[in-house]
Amino acid sequence: MEKPQQIPPNPTQPLGPRPLPFHLSGQLLTLIQCLAALPHWKNGSLSLSGKTSPHGQAKSDQENDLRAQAGKIESGLFAQAVGDEIGARLKSFCHGFSTYQNQPRHDRPIEPPVVAQFGSARLLDYNSAAGPGKPVLIIPSLINRAYILDLMDNRSLVRWLANQGLRPLLVDWGQPGATEAGYDLTAYITGPLQYFYDQACDLAEKPPSLVGYCMGGLLALALAGRNPNQIKSLALLATPWNFHDGIGVNLCYLQSLKPGLEILLNQLGNLPVDLLQAMFTSLDPSLTSEKFRKFARMDRHSDRARIFVALEDWLNDGVPLVAPVARDCLFEWYLENSPGRGRWMVDGQSVSPSSLTCPSLTLIPQQDHIVPPGSALALAKLLPHNENRWINAGHIGMVAGSHAKSTLYEPLGEWIKSHMEG
Repeated sequence: MEKPQQIPPNPTQPLGPRPLPFHLSGQLLTLIQCLAALPHWKNGSLSLSGKTSPHGQAKSDQENDLRAQAGKIESGLFAQAVGDEIGARLKSFCHGFSTYQNQPRHDRPIEPPVVAQFGSARLLDYNSAAGPGKPVLIIPSLINRAYILDLMDNRSLVRWLANQGLRPLLVDWGQPGATEAGYDLTAYITGPLQYFYDQACDLAEKPPSLVGYCMGGLLALALAGRNPNQIKSLALLATPWNFHDGIGVNLCYLQSLKPGLEILLNQLGNLPVDLLQAMFTSLDPSLTSEKFRKFARMDRHSDRARIFVALEDWLNDGVPLVAPVARDCLFEWYLENSPGRGRWMVDGQSVSPSSLTCPSLTLIPQQDHIVPPGSALALAKLLPHNENRWINAGHIGMVAGSHAKSTLYEPLGEWIKSHMEG
């Protein structure tokens, strides 16, 4: 067992918001597009809202009223006002990210002992004092760092569970190295994840409960299927299943990108972090600019500012996806929707939620723009012994937001303990 050590500090020069040129050019492009579209909008040839529903009709009526009011204003003055507003937003965005980059950083919590390692992946033990009982194997996504579940002393799911007498064992995937260069999802599940599961069983002298977050929920689901009748319980946080639910135009977008992505994956052997960040940003292009404009107005010495910086540093401290995993996720999951169509296979075995016999809990954030709630609900409906709970939060806010303790930590901890023997 290794001695406790400090989690590596944040980079001296903050990386975010990354890729910065992408975000800055997006802001400038907004200015250019708005000014170019303004004459067409004023003469009615360009609509800003749909008319296919009562809600859309209401928006259309408001747009017509706004167009009528704008028609009373001299065109040059109106264009100048629009330009001034967009310029002010761009300035506020730049001030926000500049303040973020110069904000003092705080050390993260001391890292717990490493009790097992497989290639670049490690298993962290957050409560060895719990002894042989109450093990919980926690599986995060491969895309982002595991410490979102241990962000700060007062924003840490794993430390809260440990304080309740449970023994959280957190999988830290680390940065892919030579061992993982050729891994696909099956290799991750049958290799390090199965090994950590076996180690958890030996350490705690009993099978663990499983908790999976986002993509980690799918890995946990596959692991449970490989170890039937041995999992105490399975909790899935913001875990997708029907990848075509809510994807809309992004499906065509990804399909058009596939040939270029294949070339890039063949050349680099991985999907770089900056490209991943750009793809996530495209799900809601306005989100980054809005949050940095809000940050520009915050008291930089407040707890809100500190939490914002910690979360933003984590968001930009991602890891690349090795090429086989990127293909599995982007092409098999998103394009082919293999889980939702019942065709996702791991080591020749179908991943079938309906075949699980353990009790399960699905927790679905209602404001999730990364995993649409309908995608996660499709999984909840397939699990035969499932309890579903909705959480009033977003994808990240559910685990690290200001209300995470009451909306996630407490109900999850109570549910896990209620399904443990002794």
